[in-house]
Amino acid sequence: MKRPRRRARSVDDVRVERPTPDPDAPGVPPADADELLPLEELPTDDPVSAIGGAPPDAARTVDAGDERPQEELFEPHRDTAPAAGAAAGYAIVEPPSRADEQGWPVPPSVESSPGIPPPRPRRPVVEPEPKKPRRALRFIWSLTKWAIGLALLGAIALVAWSIVGFFIIRMGVSDANERMDAATLAALTEPSGSALTTPHTILFLGVDTGGQREDTGRADSVVLMRTDPDSHRISLLSIPRDLRVEVPGRGLDKVNAAYTEGGAGLTVETVENLTGIPIHHAVIIDFDSFPEVIDAVGGVSIDVPAPIVSNRFDCPYPSTMACEQWEGWKFSSGTQTMDGKRALVYSRVRENQLDSSESDISRGERQQAVIRSTVDQLVSVETFARLPLVGRDVTRPLATDLSTSELFEFAWVKFRTPDDGIVQCRLGGVASRIEGVDYLVGTAQNAVVVNMFLGRANPRKPSASSGAFAPGCPVPGASN
Repeated sequence: MKRPRRRARSVDDVRVERPTPDPDAPGVPPADADELLPLEELPTDDPVSAIGGAPPDAARTVDAGDERPQEELFEPHRDTAPAAGAAAGYAIVEPPSRADEQGWPVPPSVESSPGIPPPRPRRPVVEPEPKKPRRALRFIWSLTKWAIGLALLGAIALVAWSIVGFFIIRMGVSDANERMDAATLAALTEPSGSALTTPHTILFLGVDTGGQREDTGRADSVVLMRTDPDSHRISLLSIPRDLRVEVPGRGLDKVNAAYTEGGAGLTVETVENLTGIPIHHAVIIDFDSFPEVIDAVGGVSIDVPAPIVSNRFDCPYPSTMACEQWEGWKFSSGTQTMDGKRALVYSRVRENQLDSSESDISRGERQQAVIRSTVDQLVSVETFARLPLVGRDVTRPLATDLSTSELFEFAWVKFRTPDDGIVQCRLGGVASRIEGVDYLVGTAQNAVVVNMFLGRANPRKPSASSGAFAPGCPVPGASN
């Protein structure tokens, strides 16, 4: 509550506030006595003490005969109301003698006068926190909205791009399924579960059917692959094409002759009898079109262990004279990126003029390197981003029983398999000449290698004492 302020205007006229008097008290002036009275009419007794206020030394009575200057008689001050129930009277309240916590003057009579409440303290002033500029807030909010919009737009575009790529791959896989013959489908073993949870085996056949061949061709590359999602392991088993095996219904012959005699179906049966492993899927790759797959995925990266100067085959020159002077295909050692044509040539090299110890076994290892690098590229992020553009090119050289969903399952298994989880093995034997035909006759070590391939035994490198065609799993870091 705001306290009233009063001040004396002059020596002759002083505003006197009269408290509410008791009507029965003697000497009570009439109700309209609250007016300016002449100084000489003021009571000469101590009015403050008379009404129960401050002691006499805390107030000053004004003497009409006092000749002191006006400044000493009256000073600006605030008066206070008398105590409730006090006797009627007239008083001039003394000037304040001190200040309160907020700087307001407090008269001494406030502390000593009974019934008068102390001054109400003021609420402390709290400085408001500085506000951030509205322009900066609007700028930040604008950037946030743009970022959210771009993220949503990118997500929608990614989903749409993936859907388009899926349907393009689906059409290509459908064409590849139609190229698989019924005899091969009948020879395959039905898997017991999904490729995401159970091991699967896939037979890869690299077939040369083009050029001037009049027959069905031969299987230049025979590779068996096994996936084990629980162990995060992928095994590759290369089977030399000159390996002498039992061909069902044909007797002993080279393993690649099974394709010539009975196609992929007979080859599946032959490999199953050789290894004792059921084959769930088959992928037939036409070598004449295989470079298109590698070019579609942007090439493959191959680590060439040693320099190569190959035998003369597939001369790149049109004239006979140029081909006679040509030394052969050359490959330097080290990691290099190859396009489709050069990768195919690398996988077909059978002789190295710089290393006479190389043989068809070495050729199988190069084929494994090309297949592995191609698979790596097929499941890469770059290929996925280009899937709608290259989906049909990837599946054009293939004939397979794999469905679109199964291909994506194998891609996921490959993606989750670390590099040290890939095991490369090979079957081998002893080079022999039987009835004028060169064969590679298998040994008992091939059964041990099959167990390594299945994960039943630790991989071991081929023994150097067993010759150039020794079987084993030449995994870097494995012991002999």
